[in-house]
Amino acid sequence: MGKEKLNKNQKGAGAKTEREREDLKMIQSDRQTVIFSTVIAVLLAVCVAPLTAKIPLSHPHHKSAQLKMDEASLIINNEARTEVVVSWLSDHCYQCLFQPLGVVPAGPGPGVPSTMDFTINTQHAMTLQLNSTLTNLELCRVHFHFGEHGNYSLWVKNLNDTSVVNCSMVTDKEPINSYLPILVAFLVYAGLSILVAVGSTIMRLDVVRNILFRLGNSVETERLINSELGRPSRTVESSSSDSPIPPTTTNSRLRSLDTFRGLSLVIMVFVNYGGGRYWFFKHESWNGLTVADLVFPWFVFIMGTSISLSVSGALRRGAPRCRLFGKVLWRSLQLFLIGVLIVNPNYCLGPLSWDTLRIPGVLQRLAFTYLAVAALELLVARNRLDNIPTEVWWYSVRDIMLYWPAWLCVIAMETLWLCLTFLLPVPDCPTGYLGPGGIGDFGQYPNCTGGAAGYIDRWLLGENHIYQNPSSRVIYQSRIPYDPEGVLGSINSIVMAFLGLQAGKIILHYKDLHSKIMTRFLMWGFALGILSAILTKCSREEGVIPINKNIWSLSYVTTLSCFAFVVLVLIYYSVDVKRWWSGAPFFYPGMNSILVYVGHEVFEEYFPFRWRMHNSQSHAEHLTQNLVATSVWVVIAYMLYRKKIFWKI
Repeated sequence: MGKEKLNKNQKGAGAKTEREREDLKMIQSDRQTVIFSTVIAVLLAVCVAPLTAKIPLSHPHHKSAQLKMDEASLIINNEARTEVVVSWLSDHCYQCLFQPLGVVPAGPGPGVPSTMDFTINTQHAMTLQLNSTLTNLELCRVHFHFGEHGNYSLWVKNLNDTSVVNCSMVTDKEPINSYLPILVAFLVYAGLSILVAVGSTIMRLDVVRNILFRLGNSVETERLINSELGRPSRTVESSSSDSPIPPTTTNSRLRSLDTFRGLSLVIMVFVNYGGGRYWFFKHESWNGLTVADLVFPWFVFIMGTSISLSVSGALRRGAPRCRLFGKVLWRSLQLFLIGVLIVNPNYCLGPLSWDTLRIPGVLQRLAFTYLAVAALELLVARNRLDNIPTEVWWYSVRDIMLYWPAWLCVIAMETLWLCLTFLLPVPDCPTGYLGPGGIGDFGQYPNCTGGAAGYIDRWLLGENHIYQNPSSRVIYQSRIPYDPEGVLGSINSIVMAFLGLQAGKIILHYKDLHSKIMTRFLMWGFALGILSAILTKCSREEGVIPINKNIWSLSYVTTLSCFAFVVLVLIYYSVDVKRWWSGAPFFYPGMNSILVYVGHEVFEEYFPFRWRMHNSQSHAEHLTQNLVATSVWVVIAYMLYRKKIFWKI
């Protein structure tokens, strides 16, 4: 028996040693990754900045030198015998009214046009409508997608029949390629990734490792001496060691979760800094999805996954549930207060003014969601998962059936959201309205932005305490304040986090059964994708419940959860199963997410995150600045990781 026990211990020690060797290799690979990533700023500055769009010399009739970002010059030449009223309508504006652009006088004589110069937005295709001022008769319509800094002429002519008007668009000067900086930035990052992969391969060669070992022998000796002397810890935490979300070592946690969280956070920082001022890196004006609309729900999703794993670990260690709930409550309060300070930056100029204090926000939404989901988990989580009988009929779906009370609560909350959204009477608005207000829906409901969601926020919080510049103002010209992180949408953010919690349950119940974990992730992704297709009818505007980030619609939650499960499968497989990828560089921001998020908000206006541009109307310069700022935060996160500094609340 003694020999058998000794053999088992030796095998365990050997496995542990082998695991430590693999982790050491991964850490060395990570070092190479971050060393290479420090040159991102220089490469981008050298490669992208020269692509700054130079505005061409002005045409005799065109004021192209005055064009700004996402603008083009349009000259309308009117040879018709009637004055023309020009209106426009963006393709991105659903069921909107045509907006006036200007009036072009009638031509002074046959073949002699009158001209009028206009500045046109180039972000989306649009339709130009030309009407006669005398009879308000539509003369023609022209559908066109103008290019940035292009010069165009629209000729309006009478044909042989004076009652028939012909309209033709002519490109006088070709637009610039405003997407070229994105291609260059992509090539820079792709080249960097290739260099890292090649460098990591070279570093794994025995010859290279032996040389580095000899060169670093003296440094290693000094490190061991310092280790024996007991170097003081530099870990910074604002909570005690028995936190409900306890810090764990890198070896005992799934790197894929931190990588997923870090990926979401890095994209969030990039789009918050401006995303190069491209429209698809900004939030959608109303229905639909852009890159910016993906990241916050993913962050909420992975927070739910982390709650499941952390609470399970705390309960296995014998932590009392009441004490854990107290810590959850305290952490939620801290998140909420930090969020209030961040979204109201005028506190630097004096005392906070309650008259205009915005209450909702990103961290506030996270705090409320975390509190609700963690409380549900503490109510239903089991102390042990290894004593479940295998002969029961529901064993194959135990990751769901064991927690049916929590599922009932979530279904009840979603039912409440549906009832309030579609049945709550809103003054001067149709019941169940989900539109943007403003000029949308043909201008019938200009003060109904968000329907019940907006009404509840204005009633509970007041117009002065919610977001004053919603994204719907950009295209739909909505008139009233609306907060995308409002009260009603918080219900669906809880649902989003709970679906992430379900991902954590799958990991817990099928521990080390990688194929089953990935299969269940894909099954959930497929089911949620089907539900999204039903709710949206696979369209942007025509569905029963369109995808909408502003109101956090049910289809928005199911669609983004579907994406989250699929992305998590890919990261889990490559990072934790096959170990092809260490998760760098996203792993490091994921380990320090609160610090990176708060830091990027607080220091947004300071160098090196922002500087004075040579041409502020250039996508290339904005993209360079935003990518450099984001990369700096990744490097900061890596340095903090190396120093074992983690800010946890």
